[in-house]
Amino acid sequence: MDMGTEQLAHDFLAHRRFAFVGVSRSPDDFSRHLLRELLNRDYDVVPVNPALAEVEGRRCYRRVQEIAPPVEAALLMTAPLVSERVVLECAQAGIKLVWLHEGAGAGAASPLTLATCKAHHMTTITGACPYMYLPNAGGLHRIHGFFRRHFGRWAA
Repeated sequence: MDMGTEQLAHDFLAHRRFAFVGVSRSPDDFSRHLLRELLNRDYDVVPVNPALAEVEGRRCYRRVQEIAPPVEAALLMTAPLVSERVVLECAQAGIKLVWLHEGAGAGAASPLTLATCKAHHMTTITGACPYMYLPNAGGLHRIHGFFRRHFGRWAA
């Protein structure tokens, strides 16, 4: 990860309102912890999951195109095959800034997802988690961010 990614992450988080696609039904899932953290920091996060009507007291949308008023950015915590469909929906909704979350698993990005974003002139963030860029995030997230910024990966 380079300083370009760090700047993009800060630019993304400067958007106080954005879609969060792939929020889990499980209250104990990592995505729900991140959602609560963002809400506690006064972000106006718009959850998107077709299997939920409401999450953390907020309306949950089935698709990003349904969000009103529209958002300019989207965080995707989806499987790569789902991400391929969701970035097309983001393009249709006019979203130009997409964070393809990467955590402990495969992450949201795939070669097709990235090619679709490029074809639609979308700016993407990959290889990172928003926790790494939130001020005063917990110790593990700060350490993870340090290794990503300085070594390009988590310590082995």
